[in-house]
Amino acid sequence: MVETGLRAWVTCVDPMALPREFAGREFDAAFLAALAPDVDPCGERGEFHTFTWAGPVFSSPVTCEIGETIERDGFVFADVLASGHVDE
Repeated sequence: MVETGLRAWVTCVDPMALPREFAGREFDAAFLAALAPDVDPCGERGEFHTFTWAGPVFSSPVTCEIGETIERDGFVFADVLASGHVDE
């Protein structure tokens, strides 16, 4: 997925599976290389969730940025905020 041009941020992390600092990181080759062997690289067991903001199927990238990171209900969340011009 990364090799095709997908761009995404990690927006939610289960701290029982990944360090809290992974929230807000870009889902890229460096992120994938940093995963422990027992973590599914697609987060299929709920280890993390992503927000995809650009890629081959997008007509243009979503204009957004990472905001505050908080811990709530046993998970770590990184906010995604609108930035720049947003078409309505």
